[in-house]
Amino acid sequence: MAVAEKIKGFMEKSSWIRKMFEQGTLLKAQHGPDRVYDFSLGNPNVEPPEAVHQALEKCLREKKAALHAYMPNAGYPATRKAIAGFLTREHGLAFSEKEVVMTCGAAGALNVVLKALLNPGDELIVLSPYFVEYLFYIDNFQGVPKVVATGPDFQPDLSAIEQVLSPKTKAILINSPNNPTGKVYGASAISGLAELLTQYSRKFGQAIYLISDEPYRKIVYDQVEVPSIFQAYSESILVTSYSKDLSLPGERIGYLAVHPQAPDKGDLIEAMTFTNRILGFVNAPALMQWILPELQGLTVEVALYQKKRDLFYQALTRMGYELIKPEGAFYLFPKSPLPDDVAFVQALQEELILTVPGTGFGSPGYFRIAYCVPDATIENSLPGFEKVIKKFT
Repeated sequence: MAVAEKIKGFMEKSSWIRKMFEQGTLLKAQHGPDRVYDFSLGNPNVEPPEAVHQALEKCLREKKAALHAYMPNAGYPATRKAIAGFLTREHGLAFSEKEVVMTCGAAGALNVVLKALLNPGDELIVLSPYFVEYLFYIDNFQGVPKVVATGPDFQPDLSAIEQVLSPKTKAILINSPNNPTGKVYGASAISGLAELLTQYSRKFGQAIYLISDEPYRKIVYDQVEVPSIFQAYSESILVTSYSKDLSLPGERIGYLAVHPQAPDKGDLIEAMTFTNRILGFVNAPALMQWILPELQGLTVEVALYQKKRDLFYQALTRMGYELIKPEGAFYLFPKSPLPDDVAFVQALQEELILTVPGTGFGSPGYFRIAYCVPDATIENSLPGFEKVIKKFT
């Protein structure tokens, strides 16, 4: 066997999202795309703001010198300065371009951060439900994931987190607004987590970093606010992308930012700029970097996603599905009417409805629905959702 045994094993239990997406491709070929209701992949269907296209056209018309050339590995200074200005306004702290590294999306940023931080055997706390790739990212750098379940409301369980803190703990990774639940971790949860990490950093004599994965930060509903990790804790690192808030997932553009008052800020940025290169990302896409200074603070029309959420949430709760109303992102995470969430997802598939079992997110007994789809897809799927839940209730 040419393939490494570990990778072979990972492939066998790999991303449920991609599995369902690929199954959807087969079903669409058999039944026609309009008859298959695919909620498997968080691929934004809301168009980018028109300003994105205008900025691209302007950039190409101006024919900048070295438009497609390499740049400093951390990114163009002007782009990083523009982002630092936005972070300063958003978080109320004085950021400079020195605290920002441009990356190939949030996934690239996470790998850059983990490569810079983790020694073999270091532990990284992950809260479940979690994004399906987190455990693979940690393994990339011989880290040890310590998975801690959130509470019944999907908020962080501080007492459970405290139980797994150890001298080997290097960081905790959070994701808010959360994929797959849509939950926003509240201000009290973030401040409580910061106090806990401060206490145990002192106890162990080494920093425990708070890494926050925030690509959905601007997609929130009902006046919910996403607390600032930077306001709460100085040993914090933010990773994000423009994939969701500007609907640019295929452009792979994002950044990481280090707290401007982090004691080891200089070393961290230097290390992450280095790992950005040696992991093969080298630098974030040049064309996207050129246009970002003009796009800071812009986002897609969030009301369109809220309409989809409300339509789906109200219909499913009327049918008897149990779920917590999402506060952000574009996912629903209902309880499975069957203890075996994989079996329930397969039952939905018989009605040509594609969802993802909660098992893939470290939370068996649930399933995820990505509602970043046309309204008609949601509306036409509802009879199938109702038919399937009636089988099991």
